[in-house]
Amino acid sequence: METSTTFSLTLTGMAHGGAALGRYAGRVIFVPYALPGETVRVAITLDKGRYAFARLLEVESPAPERIVPACPYFGPDGCGGCHWQHVEYQAQLRLKAAVLNDQLTRIGGLADPPVKAVLPDESGWEYRNHAQFHPAADGGLGFQAADGSGVVPVTECALLHPLLADLYAALDVEGEWEGLVRLSLRAGVATGDQMLIFEMEDDLPPALETDMPVSCVLLLSDGEHVNLIGRNYIAEEVAGRRYRVSAPSFFQVNTGQAGRLVEQVLTYLDLRGDETVLDAYCGVGLFTVPLAERAGMVVGVERTPAAVADLLENTAAFDNVEVIEGPVEAVLPELDVGLDAAVVDPPRAGLALPLLDALVAARPSRLVYVSCDPATLARDAKRLLRAGYQLAEVQPVDMFPQTYHVESVSLFVADRGAEGG
Repeated sequence: METSTTFSLTLTGMAHGGAALGRYAGRVIFVPYALPGETVRVAITLDKGRYAFARLLEVESPAPERIVPACPYFGPDGCGGCHWQHVEYQAQLRLKAAVLNDQLTRIGGLADPPVKAVLPDESGWEYRNHAQFHPAADGGLGFQAADGSGVVPVTECALLHPLLADLYAALDVEGEWEGLVRLSLRAGVATGDQMLIFEMEDDLPPALETDMPVSCVLLLSDGEHVNLIGRNYIAEEVAGRRYRVSAPSFFQVNTGQAGRLVEQVLTYLDLRGDETVLDAYCGVGLFTVPLAERAGMVVGVERTPAAVADLLENTAAFDNVEVIEGPVEAVLPELDVGLDAAVVDPPRAGLALPLLDALVAARPSRLVYVSCDPATLARDAKRLLRAGYQLAEVQPVDMFPQTYHVESVSLFVADRGAEGG
């Protein structure tokens, strides 16, 4: 198909990855920034043979869910941070559930996936407690462009929590940032803590002046972090529990919805108080702390040294927590502890096969899988089903409004009559 050809296309569904899809000349065409039910005029931008990607040129017949984007930087020529600002929020929730259902059906092999309605964010805006900015070629700070061509300078972002928005507004965002590779802004939205994290060429610290109560940290290329001003961590509270989060440590970007994740994990585990529970990829202990309040023993496994240090601090009040530093796929096969239950919260790549095999061999009666990628969740669900687990329920949680990303919490229950493997 000639990439210069334009044609009209009726869109029939939404794909994982945020693009609407339709069929033309016998193959699937993916169209970002479009919606199912729309007729659009497009031009092919990437031809992959059996399918292709196209650029939206005109919406000839809009879907009723289409709205005017709130942000001037949104769109194929703008910032790549949002994908669905053109979609009414309730429709975003329905599309996320539909994509999750589709992945579990097509990849996971489930005829009728037990997916519940998505738990919505309170407003759909101003939720990010962490954002990363890059220096733009012509000066200023911004986000990576949607087309991957560089950095789009921005003066504001509607997704930033007000603490981050105020901090960003106080910066000289349109000035020169010599030697800067990346600047991260973090906030403890429940505590008011604010932090700037600098990543610099040659690991040389920037010249700083501030009259704000903000911590400044230099993150080195080897992963170590150096105090410049204030502390090298923020404090955050989720569901009434306080956490220390160091500059390099991962933490959920939506504090309010993180509390709903915690609540859902605890509901699915349904602990009595005497169980031994694995918390894999546990980070700073978002789930480890509430698990320690309810279980007999919690084994937390995390590979990032900064997160392990935070985890030890966050669980210091408990004598029923064992912290193991190392890759989960290396630790679990050697773990000589019987597991009654397990929580896994892997990165987008999902569970490595050796880890999944070790989980099946340990055979916890309840396995709670926190996923940020429907496709890898579906792949791992298929493996768990083959190993004798049943998928009892999937609760999606909207951690990332205005984007196609969807977090979910799934409960797998071991069939004691089935053989593992």
